[in-house]
Amino acid sequence: MQDLDFNTLEARRVDDSVVATLMRNVYLWMTAALAITGLTALVTARSEMMINFIFGNQLIWIGLLIAELVLVIWLSARIEKMSFSTATVMFILYSVVNGLTLSVIFIAYEIGSIATTFFIAAGMYAGMALIGFFTKKDLSAIGKFGLMALIGLIIAMVVNMFVQSSGLDLLISGIGVIVFAGLTAYDSQKIRNTLALADDVNDITMKFALMGALTLYLDFINLFLYLLRIFGNKK
Repeated sequence: MQDLDFNTLEARRVDDSVVATLMRNVYLWMTAALAITGLTALVTARSEMMINFIFGNQLIWIGLLIAELVLVIWLSARIEKMSFSTATVMFILYSVVNGLTLSVIFIAYEIGSIATTFFIAAGMYAGMALIGFFTKKDLSAIGKFGLMALIGLIIAMVVNMFVQSSGLDLLISGIGVIVFAGLTAYDSQKIRNTLALADDVNDITMKFALMGALTLYLDFINLFLYLLRIFGNKK
Protein backbone atom coordinates (compact mmCIF):
# COMPACT_ATOMS: atom_id res chain seq x y z
CA MET A 1 0.00 0.00 0.00
CA GLN A 2 1.36 3.40 -0.94
CA ASP A 3 2.16 5.68 2.02
CA LEU A 4 0.43 9.05 2.17
CA ASP A 5 2.57 12.06 2.91
CA PHE A 6 1.67 14.69 5.50
CA ASN A 7 0.33 17.19 2.93
CA THR A 8 -2.07 14.61 1.47
CA LEU A 9 -3.39 13.70 4.92
CA GLU A 10 -3.77 17.37 5.84
CA ALA A 11 -5.68 18.05 2.60
CA ARG A 12 -8.05 15.18 3.36
CA ARG A 13 -8.65 16.49 6.87
CA VAL A 14 -9.46 19.93 5.43
CA ASP A 15 -11.84 18.40 2.86
CA ASP A 16 -13.55 16.30 5.54
CA SER A 17 -13.90 19.37 7.71
CA VAL A 18 -15.51 21.34 4.88
CA VAL A 19 -17.97 18.54 4.08
CA ALA A 20 -18.80 18.06 7.77
CA THR A 21 -19.48 21.79 8.18
CA LEU A 22 -21.68 21.97 5.09
CA MET A 23 -23.63 18.79 5.95
CA ARG A 24 -24.16 20.06 9.49
CA ASN A 25 -25.60 23.25 8.02
CA VAL A 26 -27.85 21.22 5.71
CA TYR A 27 -29.46 19.40 8.62
CA LEU A 28 -29.60 22.50 10.83
CA TRP A 29 -31.41 24.49 8.12
CA MET A 30 -33.74 21.60 7.39
CA THR A 31 -34.59 21.23 11.08
CA ALA A 32 -35.11 24.98 11.47
CA ALA A 33 -37.42 25.03 8.43
CA LEU A 34 -39.46 22.14 9.83
CA ALA A 35 -39.75 23.94 13.17
CA ILE A 36 -40.92 27.14 11.43
CA THR A 37 -43.47 25.19 9.37
CA GLY A 38 -44.77 23.26 12.37
CA LEU A 39 -45.06 26.35 14.58
CA THR A 40 -46.76 28.33 11.81
CA ALA A 41 -49.24 25.52 11.19
CA LEU A 42 -50.06 25.13 14.89
CA VAL A 43 -50.49 28.86 15.54
CA THR A 44 -52.62 29.24 12.42
CA ALA A 45 -54.85 26.29 13.35
CA ARG A 46 -55.49 27.85 16.77
CA SER A 47 -56.57 31.18 15.28
CA GLU A 48 -60.17 31.25 14.12
CA MET A 49 -59.49 34.46 12.22
CA MET A 50 -56.59 32.89 10.28
CA ILE A 51 -58.56 29.71 9.57
CA ASN A 52 -61.48 31.71 8.20
CA PHE A 53 -59.10 33.87 6.16
CA ILE A 54 -57.25 30.94 4.57
CA PHE A 55 -59.95 28.31 4.19
CA GLY A 56 -62.99 30.57 4.02
CA ASN A 57 -61.89 31.95 0.67
CA GLN A 58 -60.93 29.45 -2.02
CA LEU A 59 -58.91 32.08 -3.89
CA ILE A 60 -56.68 32.62 -0.84
CA TRP A 61 -56.14 28.87 -0.46
CA ILE A 62 -55.29 28.41 -4.15
CA GLY A 63 -53.09 31.51 -4.02
CA LEU A 64 -51.04 30.05 -1.17
CA LEU A 65 -50.58 26.77 -3.04
CA ILE A 66 -49.44 28.65 -6.12
CA ALA A 67 -47.11 30.78 -4.00
CA GLU A 68 -45.48 27.62 -2.62
CA LEU A 69 -44.89 26.29 -6.12
CA VAL A 70 -43.55 29.60 -7.40
CA LEU A 71 -41.16 30.01 -4.44
CA VAL A 72 -39.66 26.54 -4.94
CA ILE A 73 -39.27 26.97 -8.70
CA TRP A 74 -37.86 30.50 -8.34
CA LEU A 75 -35.41 29.49 -5.63
CA SER A 76 -34.23 26.43 -7.56
CA ALA A 77 -33.82 28.32 -10.83
CA ARG A 78 -32.31 31.55 -9.53
CA ILE A 79 -30.29 30.59 -6.46
CA GLU A 80 -26.96 30.83 -8.27
CA LYS A 81 -27.63 34.51 -9.01
CA MET A 82 -28.97 35.30 -5.52
CA SER A 83 -26.96 36.25 -2.50
CA PHE A 84 -26.93 33.65 0.23
CA SER A 85 -28.92 35.93 2.54
CA THR A 86 -31.66 36.40 -0.09
CA ALA A 87 -31.85 32.64 -0.68
CA THR A 88 -32.13 32.07 3.07
CA VAL A 89 -34.99 34.58 3.38
CA MET A 90 -36.85 32.85 0.55
CA PHE A 91 -36.35 29.46 2.20
CA ILE A 92 -37.78 30.83 5.44
CA LEU A 93 -40.67 32.43 3.55
CA TYR A 94 -41.43 29.11 1.87
CA SER A 95 -41.41 27.38 5.26
CA VAL A 96 -43.94 29.90 6.58
CA VAL A 97 -46.25 29.62 3.56
CA ASN A 98 -46.09 25.84 3.76
CA GLY A 99 -47.00 26.08 7.43
CA LEU A 100 -50.09 28.11 6.54
CA THR A 101 -51.35 25.47 4.13
CA LEU A 102 -50.40 22.55 6.40
CA SER A 103 -52.41 24.04 9.25
CA VAL A 104 -55.28 22.04 7.78
CA ILE A 105 -53.86 18.84 9.33
CA PHE A 106 -54.47 20.22 12.83
CA ILE A 107 -58.09 20.78 11.85
CA ALA A 108 -58.55 17.38 10.20
CA TYR A 109 -56.57 15.10 12.56
CA GLU A 110 -56.33 14.57 16.30
CA ILE A 111 -53.26 16.17 17.82
CA GLY A 112 -52.17 12.90 19.43
CA SER A 113 -52.06 11.03 16.15
CA ILE A 114 -50.20 13.92 14.52
CA ALA A 115 -47.52 13.75 17.21
CA THR A 116 -47.26 9.95 16.98
CA THR A 117 -46.99 10.05 13.20
CA PHE A 118 -44.36 12.78 13.41
CA PHE A 119 -42.12 10.60 15.59
CA ILE A 120 -42.66 7.62 13.28
CA ALA A 121 -41.72 9.79 10.30
CA ALA A 122 -38.69 11.23 12.13
CA GLY A 123 -37.40 7.77 13.01
CA MET A 124 -37.89 6.41 9.50
CA TYR A 125 -36.42 9.54 7.94
CA ALA A 126 -33.33 9.49 10.18
CA GLY A 127 -32.71 5.84 9.36
CA MET A 128 -32.96 6.35 5.60
CA ALA A 129 -30.87 9.54 5.73
CA LEU A 130 -28.11 7.69 7.60
CA ILE A 131 -28.21 4.85 5.08
CA GLY A 132 -27.90 7.32 2.23
CA PHE A 133 -25.06 9.18 3.92
CA PHE A 134 -22.90 6.21 4.91
CA THR A 135 -23.58 3.56 2.26
CA LYS A 136 -20.95 3.00 -0.40
CA LYS A 137 -23.52 1.63 -2.84
CA ASP A 138 -24.63 3.93 -5.64
CA LEU A 139 -28.30 4.83 -5.08
CA SER A 140 -28.85 6.50 -8.47
CA ALA A 141 -31.21 3.72 -9.56
CA ILE A 142 -33.39 4.35 -6.49
CA GLY A 143 -33.47 8.04 -7.35
CA LYS A 144 -34.58 7.38 -10.93
CA PHE A 145 -37.23 4.88 -9.81
CA GLY A 146 -38.44 7.29 -7.13
CA LEU A 147 -38.91 10.14 -9.60
CA MET A 148 -40.85 7.91 -12.02
CA ALA A 149 -42.97 6.53 -9.18
CA LEU A 150 -43.65 10.08 -8.00
CA ILE A 151 -45.15 10.92 -11.39
CA GLY A 152 -47.32 7.83 -11.13
CA LEU A 153 -48.42 8.85 -7.63
CA ILE A 154 -49.50 12.28 -8.82
CA ILE A 155 -51.54 10.74 -11.65
CA ALA A 156 -53.12 8.22 -9.25
CA MET A 157 -54.00 10.97 -6.78
CA VAL A 158 -55.69 13.00 -9.52
CA VAL A 159 -57.67 9.93 -10.63
CA ASN A 160 -58.70 9.20 -7.04
CA MET A 161 -60.06 12.73 -6.69
CA PHE A 162 -62.84 11.58 -9.01
CA VAL A 163 -63.03 7.90 -7.99
CA GLN A 164 -62.93 8.57 -4.22
CA SER A 165 -61.73 5.04 -3.44
CA SER A 166 -60.54 4.47 0.14
CA GLY A 167 -58.64 1.36 -0.96
CA LEU A 168 -56.80 3.26 -3.69
CA ASP A 169 -56.09 6.08 -1.24
CA LEU A 170 -54.46 3.63 1.18
CA LEU A 171 -52.43 2.09 -1.65
CA ILE A 172 -51.27 5.53 -2.80
CA SER A 173 -50.25 6.41 0.75
CA GLY A 174 -48.29 3.17 1.17
CA ILE A 175 -46.45 3.67 -2.11
CA GLY A 176 -45.84 7.31 -1.19
CA VAL A 177 -44.12 6.25 2.04
CA ILE A 178 -41.86 3.84 0.14
CA VAL A 179 -41.07 6.41 -2.56
CA PHE A 180 -40.08 9.21 -0.17
CA ALA A 181 -38.17 6.86 2.11
CA GLY A 182 -36.12 5.85 -0.92
CA LEU A 183 -35.74 9.45 -2.10
CA THR A 184 -34.51 10.44 1.37
CA ALA A 185 -31.64 7.94 1.12
CA TYR A 186 -30.90 8.92 -2.48
CA ASP A 187 -30.98 12.67 -1.82
CA SER A 188 -28.77 12.31 1.28
CA GLN A 189 -26.16 10.48 -0.77
CA LYS A 190 -26.44 12.94 -3.65
CA ILE A 191 -26.03 15.95 -1.38
CA ARG A 192 -23.06 14.37 0.40
CA ASN A 193 -21.36 13.53 -2.90
CA THR A 194 -21.98 17.02 -4.29
CA LEU A 195 -20.66 18.78 -1.20
CA ALA A 196 -17.65 16.43 -1.14
CA LEU A 197 -16.43 18.29 -4.23
CA ALA A 198 -16.25 21.55 -2.28
CA ASP A 199 -12.84 22.72 -1.13
CA ASP A 200 -14.02 25.67 0.93
CA VAL A 201 -17.02 27.02 2.83
CA ASN A 202 -18.08 30.07 0.84
CA ASP A 203 -21.19 31.75 -0.51
CA ILE A 204 -21.53 29.31 -3.41
CA THR A 205 -21.13 26.12 -1.37
CA MET A 206 -23.44 27.48 1.32
CA LYS A 207 -26.14 28.00 -1.31
CA PHE A 208 -25.69 24.42 -2.51
CA ALA A 209 -26.07 23.29 1.09
CA LEU A 210 -29.23 25.40 1.44
CA MET A 211 -30.75 23.75 -1.62
CA GLY A 212 -29.85 20.40 -0.12
CA ALA A 213 -31.71 21.39 3.04
CA LEU A 214 -34.76 22.32 0.96
CA THR A 215 -34.68 18.95 -0.81
CA LEU A 216 -34.47 17.00 2.45
CA TYR A 217 -37.14 19.23 4.00
CA LEU A 218 -39.54 18.36 1.17
CA ASP A 219 -38.70 14.66 1.51
CA PHE A 220 -39.58 14.74 5.20
CA ILE A 221 -42.80 16.73 4.73
CA ASN A 222 -44.07 14.33 2.08
CA LEU A 223 -43.05 11.24 4.07
CA PHE A 224 -44.88 12.63 7.11
CA LEU A 225 -48.03 13.47 5.15
CA TYR A 226 -48.27 10.02 3.56
CA LEU A 227 -47.73 8.35 6.94
CA LEU A 228 -50.39 10.62 8.44
CA ARG A 229 -52.89 9.43 5.85
CA ILE A 230 -52.23 5.86 7.06
CA PHE A 231 -51.88 6.29 10.83
CA GLY A 232 -53.68 9.58 11.49
CA ASN A 233 -56.98 9.58 13.38
CA LYS A 234 -59.37 12.06 11.81
CA LYS A 235 -61.57 14.23 14.00
